[in-house]
Amino acid sequence: MVASQHSKRGVALVTGGRRGIGRAICVALASRGYDIAVLDIVNDEAVVETLSQIESLGRRAQFYRYDLSQIEQRFEVIDRIEGELGSINCLVNNAGIQTPVRGDLLEVTEANFDLLMDVNLRGTFFITQEVSKRMIRRDTEHRSIITITSANAHLVSPEKGSYGVSKAALSMANQQFALRLADTGISVYEIRPGLIQTDMTLDVRERYSDAIQSGDICPQRRWGMPADIGEAVASLACGALPFSTGDIYNIGGGMQIPKL
Repeated sequence: MVASQHSKRGVALVTGGRRGIGRAICVALASRGYDIAVLDIVNDEAVVETLSQIESLGRRAQFYRYDLSQIEQRFEVIDRIEGELGSINCLVNNAGIQTPVRGDLLEVTEANFDLLMDVNLRGTFFITQEVSKRMIRRDTEHRSIITITSANAHLVSPEKGSYGVSKAALSMANQQFALRLADTGISVYEIRPGLIQTDMTLDVRERYSDAIQSGDICPQRRWGMPADIGEAVASLACGALPFSTGDIYNIGGGMQIPKL
């Protein structure tokens, strides 16, 4: 952690921040002046690289190992973050997992379903609830909660059905928080990434690349990059759209556009 002055913007807490989209979000927010609390279930060399990139921008950064499915630990980790870095003014719910087994919807197991719900929905819901309570107690310039869902919150893919259900439910949860917090000055947003080049999409890279290049899936005819999501998050976090809350932003090169 670099020894610099506390950020005037405060602290951004980014779940699943160690690599991929999470890292890009951390770097984009740091470039806008946020100090960053990086939460992830894994502590490895990727964490070191992420912290280094944040600190190279002159911002403070700290890693916290946290398993979203262990919701009873949320109070302790948030206490640590606010004690060590300061008040959380931005929460980015980025952490999530893909279904470990793609296949027939009729063969989805209870264990598979519960795993996706515990991490993608339940864990995210309760960390948002706790951070919201703390944000309400402070009247700072701009407070925001930004949840990363997926194009699968509305595009149906039965081979990964439990994933889509978890993301659709998370989208509704985000709407609930947006309405509850609307008169508190806390802005709540949802970002639905399209096909982004990350480790999570590595196993389908070959499957989708031709359809992307042809424009069948993505009208802009390219894979999205983590920085595309990072820049969208940073813009919203910094108050670029002050009269917006509860809105859904599709960052997928137009793949959400209905077409014949």
